Amino acid sequence: MRINPNIKIRDMVGEHIVVMPGAVQTDMTRVIALNDSALLLYNALSGRNFELEDAVRVLTDEYDVTPDVARRDAEALLADMRKNNLLV
Repeated sequence: MRINPNIKIRDMVGEHIVVMPGAVQTDMTRVIALNDSALLLYNALSGRNFELEDAVRVLTDEYDVTPDVARRDAEALLADMRKNNLLV
């Protein structure tokens, strides 16, 4: 999988907001904000193909969590990203 190369992250008033440049109509009623873990994964995995285990490794390297906890969190985050067309 790969993070959609068209998305950008902007810091807006302390929130990390997903921006899809070039979108003709933007639905401002639906904003995607990334928490610190999601931003960490975005920064670590953008621009390359990756697997679930790559995301797990990023989380276990940064946080004091077991691989099982990191896998569960990574699966949930990647499912949300997929649902919101942030993965290609």
